[in-house]
Amino acid sequence: MMNQTILLNPGPVTLTERVRQAMQREDLCHREPEFAELALNIKARLAKIYPEAAKDYEAILLTGSGTCAVEAMLSTLVPQDGKALVVTNGVYGERMAKMVTAHGKPLEVVTSQWHEPMNLTEVENRITRDAAITHVIAVHHETTTGRLNDVAKLGQICKHQNVALLLDCVSSFGAEAIEFDACNLEACAATANKCLHGVPGISFVLVKRSVFDSRPSAAASVYLDLYPYYKEQQQGYSPFTPAVHVSYALHEALIELEELGGQIARYRHYHTLSQKIKQGLKQLGIETFLDEQDYSVVLTSFNLPANTTYEQLHQFLKKNGFVIYAGQGGFKRSIFRIANMGNIQSDDIERLLNCFHQLNQRS
Repeated sequence: MMNQTILLNPGPVTLTERVRQAMQREDLCHREPEFAELALNIKARLAKIYPEAAKDYEAILLTGSGTCAVEAMLSTLVPQDGKALVVTNGVYGERMAKMVTAHGKPLEVVTSQWHEPMNLTEVENRITRDAAITHVIAVHHETTTGRLNDVAKLGQICKHQNVALLLDCVSSFGAEAIEFDACNLEACAATANKCLHGVPGISFVLVKRSVFDSRPSAAASVYLDLYPYYKEQQQGYSPFTPAVHVSYALHEALIELEELGGQIARYRHYHTLSQKIKQGLKQLGIETFLDEQDYSVVLTSFNLPANTTYEQLHQFLKKNGFVIYAGQGGFKRSIFRIANMGNIQSDDIERLLNCFHQLNQRS
């Protein structure tokens, strides 16, 4: 019997049976108190994933992808009379710069090449020179390459300069460490279907509650304005129709996360899997694209093996029950990416490495 296909792309993830079965629960109207109770429970569990955030931050639920949450965060929280400094070194940082531009807000961009770290020296110089900058915007885990950006150091700069930090944590929330106060973090955006092991369709923004009392919404959008969500979700309801069955799945995934030991345990599990992948492929002569210490525990990029195209590698692995991910932009034909989120265990990685060994013997 063929094993279940294992998704090694950076979301959506391979589900546990518990999470999959949760979507089979009864149909439920989102205006009923039973759904409000479910939503409030989800919000509380999300805020408690990082204990430091539980007291001062509110999880605001949205129906949409992680990109939806990121754009809602930027649209709502960067003031019309403020100015954003967007730090980019990959697709997702560049996408946030496009969002700020689309919403008609002033911005500057500090850009690094995709294979390089954030240019923190230039970030500090820009903030020092320009008192109009109110927000720094960055990606925590840039899945373009798998780099875990040095958000701790970026946050120190923001804290010292008294500038708010907004983070895209879509591919890190629930696994990597996030510092809230030390980084002057005003909000972070994330999603259900990556490190939390839920289903696509629910995303969220964790926002410092004091923001809602201290200034009006800056949103140039109706659906993406976090303020009405914040107000209505105090009672567990939303201004628009939420994804009910996806909410069931997220609730179950959050309970599973807690039972397994929370964020720290998930980090350790991911670290074990990612190390196993890197070491196994290195023994076969397949090198990482970045230096090993630059990666998150969530995803790793590798140089394609000699005489093998991405299409050939993808198809061979797919026939054997694994789905990997291509590089983006100029790296499309030179690298591939392996994520280890979701219901993936050590024996799955053993099977994966065996597939690579078979491919290595053919070439």
